[in-house]
Amino acid sequence: MTLDVAIIGSGFGGLGAAIRLRRAGIDDFLIFERAGDLGGTWRANTYPGCRCDVSSNLYSFSFAPNPEWSNSYSYQPEIWTYLERVAGDFELVERIRFHHDVRDISFNPMDRLWHLTTSAGDVQARAVILATGGLAEPRLPEIEGIATFAGPLVHTAAWDDDVALDGKRVGVIGTGASAIQVIPEIAPRVDHLDVFQRTPSWILPHLGHPVKARTKRLFRFLPLTQRVSRLLAYWRRELLVLGFVKNPTRMKVGERQALEFLEASVANPILREELTPHYRLGCKRVLLSSDFYPAIGRDNVTLVTDPIARIEPGGVRTRDGVLHELDVLVCATGFYVTDNPIGEKVHGAKGVALADAFRGDLANYKGTSFPDFPNLFMLSGPNTSLGHSSIIFMLESQLNYVAEALCVGLARHALVEPTREAATAWTTQLREKLPSTVWGTGCASWYLNEHGENTTIWPDFTFRFRKATRHFEPRDHLIQS
Repeated sequence: MTLDVAIIGSGFGGLGAAIRLRRAGIDDFLIFERAGDLGGTWRANTYPGCRCDVSSNLYSFSFAPNPEWSNSYSYQPEIWTYLERVAGDFELVERIRFHHDVRDISFNPMDRLWHLTTSAGDVQARAVILATGGLAEPRLPEIEGIATFAGPLVHTAAWDDDVALDGKRVGVIGTGASAIQVIPEIAPRVDHLDVFQRTPSWILPHLGHPVKARTKRLFRFLPLTQRVSRLLAYWRRELLVLGFVKNPTRMKVGERQALEFLEASVANPILREELTPHYRLGCKRVLLSSDFYPAIGRDNVTLVTDPIARIEPGGVRTRDGVLHELDVLVCATGFYVTDNPIGEKVHGAKGVALADAFRGDLANYKGTSFPDFPNLFMLSGPNTSLGHSSIIFMLESQLNYVAEALCVGLARHALVEPTREAATAWTTQLREKLPSTVWGTGCASWYLNEHGENTTIWPDFTFRFRKATRHFEPRDHLIQS
């Protein structure tokens, strides 16, 4: 089978790509999904308390508003339901091939096609859109003895509801975005909870609240009001760039607010010091929670700050020699981002792996396309993630460029790829800007690759990325008919 376009992944990126292709008149495509249902990150992450830290009206497609959000910051089940509704409304379900785990994507210069090897058979495509996302592959910590733990070991991104927590001794490794959501949910249920913290996070109170019935009616009958709400949320987020990018010292204002929140929430001065970050606000992901600090202060919760030495069958041993005996171990340790395994599966015209783009060894064009990877486009590619706003805005921006590039390529039966000069210029410009941003102030984060380079975050206003990707620029590309 030979397609015009193969889309890999059925989350926000994959569904958005399919809708955008149809709007551009491209209808010969299929979506390949390794799981048995659509939704990507929002299908996979079912841990208790999972929710979005971007407001609901902004964390949704601009062309598919949802006036029925029950909370101003949605929880995972409702976001998943939204994606299922979008897929149904735009008649995409029949275009999804579930249980198709894509294991290799290689370009063949002889037939000028991409060859996809999947768990359910092989496919050829004239073009490929990678929509697997940056938060797709859970990362277990590289700690000695982790495989020897005798009890259940679960990652927050692969949650197992069958694992009994009630009355158990539970350990959570990590105090990042997923940890601060899951800990308050499970702390009241367990006998004792040990929270293993490597670095404290900057935490601000969460502003999420139930949406009133009259607000839903207003959004439903006057859609313009919801668009205005979305626009206001967008510009509030954009103002953060003034601190994140333009002048990181401005983050001191937010730091004072976070420290005041910490002091008001944690009475114990020793515990408060252990929870106090000593790096610039924003260097790592800023977290939102109103119930994490109260959970950490519970009598049955212990914050463990001594580094982990190894994991043993009976629990976690820290460097001070203490064995923290556990029945269940939860790893809230994030994802493979800069080393996402999809990069090792994709090989271009010269056999080079796409992973080199995240290692910093391969230039990219607008975080979306790459020299020697003709007719291949990546959503949520290098330096397109955000520290301040909605990734959906970035995805829709990328898709404007992708759709126009594909229209050119498919209409001319041509191969389209960025010139090496254009890609190098784009990548160099970003790399020169990043060290002066808040993400270059010295902390270690998942934004950085193995060389310490930030290949993850977009270091500017998002409207500038929208402008840069608004149209396909032929002069920046090789078009080989």
